[in-house]
Amino acid sequence: MSIHSVRRSQNHLAWDKSIRPVVYAQSGDTIAFDCLDSSNGQITPASTASTLSSLVVAELDQVSGPVHIEGALPGDTLQVDVLEIETADWGWTGLIPGFGVLLDEFPTPALKIWELDKENGFAWFDREKGIKIPLRPFPGEMGVAPGKEGAFSTIPPYNTGGNLDTKYLHAGSTLYLPIEAEGALFSIGDGHAAQGDGGKCCALETPIHVKVRLTIRKDKAYTKTPHYTTTEAVSREDYYCTTGIDSDIKTAIRAAVRYMIDYLVAEHQLGRTEAYMLCGVAGDLKLHEVVDMPNYVVGMMIPKSIFTLA
Repeated sequence: MSIHSVRRSQNHLAWDKSIRPVVYAQSGDTIAFDCLDSSNGQITPASTASTLSSLVVAELDQVSGPVHIEGALPGDTLQVDVLEIETADWGWTGLIPGFGVLLDEFPTPALKIWELDKENGFAWFDREKGIKIPLRPFPGEMGVAPGKEGAFSTIPPYNTGGNLDTKYLHAGSTLYLPIEAEGALFSIGDGHAAQGDGGKCCALETPIHVKVRLTIRKDKAYTKTPHYTTTEAVSREDYYCTTGIDSDIKTAIRAAVRYMIDYLVAEHQLGRTEAYMLCGVAGDLKLHEVVDMPNYVVGMMIPKSIFTLA
């Protein structure tokens, strides 16, 4: 099978089946992508919080591609095997006004620039407080073109993929996407070095080099939304968990995150902005209970292992 390459400059800002492919591939080919970070290069290691106020939002969350796979037809499924991911040696986490589950409580922009220790597989969140984050890279965006006419923003996810922000789609995982447009027109981007389940506000954003193998599947017509297979190491990780309980799931989510911020401020001497960022890069949101109506129980879980001085 052939190996193709997609350069950083070969990207686009909408899912649209009319966009001309940058690569024409065969089923089973491997594609290597060189992807900018989700800011489309607007944030650099020299950036400060003031940079966030001047971000051109219309240029965020670009994806590299699209790749046309010969023989891919509407009704088929695209199998995406994630083979390799390499991050840059730096990354960023930002609180962008108007974005995040607690956007009304954090209106001031904040930016953290990270140094990524790729050799040892972690990045310091706060060296003095002994808080470090394991690097678990994945592409936040993987998708194919919708079958409908028109351009669709890359910021939300769709049934055809897009901004899935699912940390389990790391190297070794396989994503299945329903094909709606001839050629599939696959694109990828939004590299993350780390993120907790649910996102909350932010991730550890970084440029990535990523290799995937693209295969047409004619035997998975039942794939109507993104499906995936993944392998997670079995661990006995200890967590501290806060919960939100309410009949409105969004209210419960907000409460769970807010109470975790309160815990991090009280027990680990973080500022509220730092604590919110830490929730984004390391905390996992989980639906604990959805049966006993009218209330939902949402958990916000932080692994204790990131607190090396605790």
